[in-house]
Amino acid sequence: MKVVALVSGGKDSCYVMMKCIQYGHEIVALANLLPVDDSVDELDSYMYQTVGHQIIVSYAECMNVPLFRRRIRGSSRIYACRHQKLSYQMTPDDEVEDMFVLLSEVKKQIPSITAVSSGAIASDYQRLRVESICSRLGLVSLAFLWKQDQTSLLQEMINPTNGIKAILVKVAAIGLDPSKHLGKDLAFMEPHLLKLKELYGSNVCGEGGEYETLTLDCSLFTRARIVLDEFEVKLHSPDSIAPVGVLHPTVFHLEKKGNADSSSLEEEPGLVFEVQGDGPNPPESTRQLDNGIADVVQHTRTRVNLSKTGKDNTFSICCWLEDSSTAGLKEDLETVLTEIESQLSKHGVSWQNVLYIHLYISDMSEFSVANETYVKFITQEKCPFGVPSRSTIELPLVQAGLGKAYVEVLVANDHSKRVLHVQSISSWAPSCIGPYSQATLHKGVLHMAGQLGLDPPTMSLRNEGAVAELNQALTNSEAIAEAFRCSITSSAILFVVFCSERTQQSERNQLHEKFVSFLDLAKSSQRVSNVIDPIFLYILVPDLPKSALVEVKPVLYVEEDSEDDDETRKDQLGEGDFSCWGYKPEKWHQDCLQTRVIDGKICVNVLSISAEVMKKLDEPSGDEEQPLKRVSRFCVYLLDKTLSENLFSWQDTTSLRIHFSTSLGVSVERLSVIFETAFEVLNEMSLGVISNGLKEPIFSLVPVLGAGNSSASLDNIITCELFSLRS
Repeated sequence: MKVVALVSGGKDSCYVMMKCIQYGHEIVALANLLPVDDSVDELDSYMYQTVGHQIIVSYAECMNVPLFRRRIRGSSRIYACRHQKLSYQMTPDDEVEDMFVLLSEVKKQIPSITAVSSGAIASDYQRLRVESICSRLGLVSLAFLWKQDQTSLLQEMINPTNGIKAILVKVAAIGLDPSKHLGKDLAFMEPHLLKLKELYGSNVCGEGGEYETLTLDCSLFTRARIVLDEFEVKLHSPDSIAPVGVLHPTVFHLEKKGNADSSSLEEEPGLVFEVQGDGPNPPESTRQLDNGIADVVQHTRTRVNLSKTGKDNTFSICCWLEDSSTAGLKEDLETVLTEIESQLSKHGVSWQNVLYIHLYISDMSEFSVANETYVKFITQEKCPFGVPSRSTIELPLVQAGLGKAYVEVLVANDHSKRVLHVQSISSWAPSCIGPYSQATLHKGVLHMAGQLGLDPPTMSLRNEGAVAELNQALTNSEAIAEAFRCSITSSAILFVVFCSERTQQSERNQLHEKFVSFLDLAKSSQRVSNVIDPIFLYILVPDLPKSALVEVKPVLYVEEDSEDDDETRKDQLGEGDFSCWGYKPEKWHQDCLQTRVIDGKICVNVLSISAEVMKKLDEPSGDEEQPLKRVSRFCVYLLDKTLSENLFSWQDTTSLRIHFSTSLGVSVERLSVIFETAFEVLNEMSLGVISNGLKEPIFSLVPVLGAGNSSASLDNIITCELFSLRS
C-alpha cells in the first residue's frame, strides 16, 4: 500500500515507517501537526507530540518525500475529558479534526494513498482517534508497534542496523533530570531507562509520558541527517522528584549523505505544503433504508422465522428465512437484519446493546456482498459503547431448505459491556477493519470473534496447512485474551472450532491433538492457578472467510469477585425427579454430555448425539420420525436434568444452538416442530416456566456438515450447545 506517515519527530513515528517498508508498503508522504505559534514548544494536547516541531520541516528534504503540515486549531478539552475510553465521534473544534483536515488534503493531492502509519504503542486514546479518522477517509491504519514489548522495541530502535539516532527533548518522570538528560542520545540513555523501569515501573519507551524524543537520523534519511548545533533547556516544572523540562532547538543544519548535492539541502517549497481550511460539519442523520430495501423486506417477510431465549437481561435472537430460490444473499440478509432490528426495538434495545453476532451465509464467495449489507445496519455511530464481535461462517443453508442468510445476535439490556476494537493493522493480532470487534466482555464472559490463522502484520493466512492455521489462530486468541488480563490456557470455558470441508482428513485427525499440545505448552510456561478445563466442539462447514481451513471461536471466563464457589455448590446440587421422561439414568447418558459450571454463575453444556446413540434411543415403531422424536425428548430431558442438578433453570439460558447434520435429510421446518413438541412436554411438566409467554422457540437450528468433540470424529447427527448465565 502507498502510505502517508504521521510524524511527530519522535522515535516511534520513524520506526513504524521502517516497519511499513519491511512489510512491503511504500512511504509516499509525511503529515505533521504543529502549534499555531512557532515559538511554542508544547501544547496541552492528548493527541500530539509537538516538542521539536521546528526541525520537522527538514524531514521532507532528508527523505525526499513531500511533507504536509497543519497548525493545530482545535482544543483537546472539548471531547477528551468526557470520552477518553470511548470511540471517537466527530466533534467540531476538537484537535482531532485538524488531523482529518490534514489527511483529507493529503488524500486529495495524492489519491493513490490508501493507508496511514502512526507510532502508537499503548495509547488506546490516540489509536482510536487515528482509526476513526482513517475510517471516515476510507484509509487503513497501520500501527505495527501496537502492544509490542517496550524493552524489545527500544533495543530494536537503537540497533545500528536501523540507525535511529534520537535525542531526549522532554523529560517528566522520576529519575530523569532536564539539566542532565535533555539532548542525550537514546542509545546512551537505554541502560538508565531500563534501570528506571526496574526501580519505578517506568515505561522504557516513554508511553507513560516519561520522556519524548526527536529523531535526527535514521536509515530512512537517505539524503541527509540533521545536526543540532544549539538548544535551550526550558524548565516547565521544578518539582524536586519529577521535574519537567523541554529542549528548544535554536540552531541546526543538514549534513548530506552519500551523493546528495549539498547545495540542495535547504528547505524546498516543492516538498513542504501548509494545509489550511476549516474542519468538517457534523453528519446530518442516521442510516435510512436504501431505495428498494423496504419493498424487498415486505415481499419476503412471510418467510421470516424467529427464535428467542427467555432470559430478560441477556438473550439471543435468531432470524432465518424459508427457502428463497429467487432472492439473492443481499436481499435475504437485508430482510433478516431488518427483522432483527425490529425485534431489538420491540424489546427496548438496539444495535448498541448487541454483544455478539453470528453471521451465517450460504456462499462465502459472496462475503463482500454480505459485508457491504452488514455495514448498512451495524455502524460505529449506532454503537457508542463499542461494536459487537462477530463470527462469519458458510453453512449449508440452501441444502437445509433455508434462505441465503441466517443471523443470531446476543443481546444485553445494559451498557456494561467492554469492547476491544483495534482497526489498525499491527503485529499484535489481526485487525478488525469495520464495525465488528475482536472481543466483548460482559458479566465475566469474554466473547471472542472467530479467529483465523492470519499473520497480523500482513493479514495473510498461514499457507502451511490447517495445523499451522490453528497454531496462528490460537496465538492471535491469546494476544486478545491478554488484553483482558486472562489467558486461553486457563480461562477458556468453550472452544468452538469450525473446520472447512476442504481440510484434508489426515490434517483434521491431528487438529485436536495439536490444539491440546498448544494449550499444554503454554500452560507449562505460565504459573497459573484455577485452570478451567474447557469444552471442545468441532463443527464441519463448507467454507470459511479467506478460504481458511480453520476458525477458532473461544469463550472465556474473566474472574470477578464471587460469594459462591463450586465447592459450596456441590453440597447444593438439585435432586429433582425426572422419571416422568421415561429414562433410567445410565452411564452412557453422561458420556454424551460435556458440562462446565463456573463459580455458580455460568453453566455450559454440549450434548452430542451420534448415530450410535440414536440407535440406543430407538424403539420399534411405524413412524419414520420416531427416532428423531426420541432424540429430541432425550436432549431436552438430559439438558433439563443437568441444569436442575447444577441449580440453573431454563430462565438462565442465553443461547441454545441445535447443530444438526444435513445428512439427516430432514427439513428445518420439520425438525423445529419435533423439538418444539419436546419443549412443550417440558413446559407442561414445569407449569409453563419454559415458555415464559414467548411465542418463538428458545432454540435455533443450525445446519452443519458434521460435528463432534474431536476433530477426528465429526459424526454427530445432533449437537446441542447450551449456554446459561445466572445474574
